[in-house]
Amino acid sequence: MISWPTWSEWLATLPPDVRDSAVSLAERFKELGALDPEEWARSEISENIPQLARFMVLRALWREAISPWMDASALSDVAAAQRLIDAGADPHDVLLVARAGAYEAIVAAVCILDEGGDPNARESDPGWHLIETDAECNLTGREIGGLHESLREADPAGNEGADLWA
Repeated sequence: MISWPTWSEWLATLPPDVRDSAVSLAERFKELGALDPEEWARSEISENIPQLARFMVLRALWREAISPWMDASALSDVAAAQRLIDAGADPHDVLLVARAGAYEAIVAAVCILDEGGDPNARESDPGWHLIETDAECNLTGREIGGLHESLREADPAGNEGADLWA
């Protein structure tokens, strides 16, 4: 069994400027609500993975596409949902179905982004990559990938989507 150093032990191994960056990064993850901000920061620093950008993309997807389905008012513009409720369906159950559908759509979208191209495309067809930029929109050269691996961890409710299947 591999024993990883604690956050403090790991920080102690870093040069002061990198240590300061790691601490600052962990604080930003904490502000954004990451469940394990130190682990996200450690990965970005030690593996050079744009974890903050990954987390922010995933958190935005939750905020804009999945979380709105936690509020019953979201159902007011969906005629089929209103018909179900008028027919006696529990509004909470209708919300769960809508939210689970939104989650599955986001899973499909991030898997498509992670794939980098259409598997049924011709070799000459274009593909795609999501690339991190700095605050001024300059490319950093770091690819944002593996979104599907961390989608549940970015749940703003902090329960990794467990309530989707309640």
